[in-house]
Amino acid sequence: MKGNMNPSSITDNRGRLAHKCLSGDRRYMPGLDGLRALSVLAVIAYHFNFKWASGGLLGVGIFFVLSGYLITDQIVTQWKQNRRIDLRDFWIRRARRLLPAMFAMLAFVALWLALFDSSRLQALQGDIISVALYFHNWWLIFHDVSYFESFGPPSPNGHLWSLAIEEQFYVIWPVILILLFRIVPQRGKIVLLLLAGAAVSALAMGLIYEPGMDPSRVYYGTDTRVFALLIGAALAIVCPSQRMNGGISRKFRNLFDLAGGGGLIIIILMIGRTNEFGSFLYYGGFVFLSIISAIVIAVLAHPASRLARLMACKPLRWIGVRSYSLYIWHYPVIVLTGHSVENDAWGSFLILIQLGISILLAALSWKYIEEPIRHGLFGNLWRKISKKPRLKFHHLVVAILPIVLLSSSCKSNADSPVMVEPIPDAVIHNMEEHSGTAVQPEPPETPEPIASPNDQPNSEKEANLGITAIGDSVILDAAPYLEKYLPGIVIDGKVGRQMFQAQEVVDNLKTNGKLGSRVIIELGTNGSFNTKQLRELLSSLGDARQIVLVNTRVPRKWQDTVNSALKEAAKDFHNVTLVDWYTSSEGKKSYFYDDGVHLKREGAEFYASLIASAVQKES
Repeated sequence: MKGNMNPSSITDNRGRLAHKCLSGDRRYMPGLDGLRALSVLAVIAYHFNFKWASGGLLGVGIFFVLSGYLITDQIVTQWKQNRRIDLRDFWIRRARRLLPAMFAMLAFVALWLALFDSSRLQALQGDIISVALYFHNWWLIFHDVSYFESFGPPSPNGHLWSLAIEEQFYVIWPVILILLFRIVPQRGKIVLLLLAGAAVSALAMGLIYEPGMDPSRVYYGTDTRVFALLIGAALAIVCPSQRMNGGISRKFRNLFDLAGGGGLIIIILMIGRTNEFGSFLYYGGFVFLSIISAIVIAVLAHPASRLARLMACKPLRWIGVRSYSLYIWHYPVIVLTGHSVENDAWGSFLILIQLGISILLAALSWKYIEEPIRHGLFGNLWRKISKKPRLKFHHLVVAILPIVLLSSSCKSNADSPVMVEPIPDAVIHNMEEHSGTAVQPEPPETPEPIASPNDQPNSEKEANLGITAIGDSVILDAAPYLEKYLPGIVIDGKVGRQMFQAQEVVDNLKTNGKLGSRVIIELGTNGSFNTKQLRELLSSLGDARQIVLVNTRVPRKWQDTVNSALKEAAKDFHNVTLVDWYTSSEGKKSYFYDDGVHLKREGAEFYASLIASAVQKES
């Protein structure tokens, strides 16, 4: 997300002065295009679920800092030249730069869905409107749409939340900066105010974030992400591009490049080693990234930097120039063309095809939509239409076609629901298949049914043999076979349940006398959790004769985090047995529905047999 950035000031690859100020040209800084390329490639890798880019979402944070720097640098330059800022011209330039590609993409998505999946089009009505009006991040927050934990088909527009934050910044920031220039003319005081605002935003992220919970709220929020933009803005006040010159000593240049190179290495390591479920990012990690990004930007913006020349190599510059286009187009391509849940040859081939289509669409968008409009296509068309309206009518049709398509996409029933991630039909389908003939699995050891507690003459034996299973939709898939292998088992399963909800379930079962001496816990399918939550849950089950933890197979980013936490916990509690469902189901595609998670009949029976075998071994 589901996902994320806005390289707001894009240049062509011929080295012309393209970072334009609101009035007059500014120095072209090609090294920044290399940083854009690194950032957008990190995000694309993240959306392709590459494990080596688990922190690829950090590319968004880099772009926030970069946008804060470039926009503030433009405003500062114009203010110094004219002692005023033309807000109307500023906003028109921003709209001309950002809106055409976005509306073209929305029109493309609407047309695609109208042709191939019309049912989804109605559900995306509110999604499209919020994107077009640039409050998409808050729309996602208010509708509890997760960027990280979702099994419904993701919205092809889900990645545009970051554009909403940037556009909100572009609307408000110039006005605030004008006031600061008039009220607090001293540059040092302005920088301190900006850093204070950044500190408040970072503090809000830390306070609102809840470890083990879905972090989408703090990830989406303008209030919790604006610190990156403000850090970039502070850099522009301290080091405006117009004051940089190449007249520095060799020693200073070496130190400068060393700092920038070290910053790039840190960024790359963070992209490879962090992930969205760790507390580090929300308790200072994003702020640290923003500071490191600011250092790298300062180095790459300097005309004397050798690192800037390295980052301005032709391939990186080509990608960086089109980074906004790539970001806009790659995610809908991934969502609309699907993905393989298996890491096989077909999955790799599909990724190559999707990447190629994304690059092609980005190149076409940049050349035929963004650049012409940014350089006055509409104005020229209007002048020509005014002179020869009948001869140039087709130009007007071409200009308004995306708007017409977008409008048609929003036409739907007034009662149509807002976009809520749908619950898969896998469980329902699984239950429907139970009436047929079962395909006999080949478990490692076919368990014999354990006698029901009600069949035991001794009440003490009855208490010792009580078995309770707590889980989500996967445990519901396996429920009929668990009841077959473990008669009398109490199964408390709920679609969408997460680990943080398990403690309440355990407490309720204890209160009602339904918690057995053997407890099976199958959670982690719907999202990650922290080890503290898991350990507190296991500690509360200290009187249990046996606790069976079942790890997960889910083609989502949190799979490895969940399985690692379960493995570590199993080592530290004497009464815990770990069932390795992930390894046992490796390569068994026939066990799963298309989502790669929910179980068909064959898979459900095999799954239940593994759990039953683990329970029997401790009997």
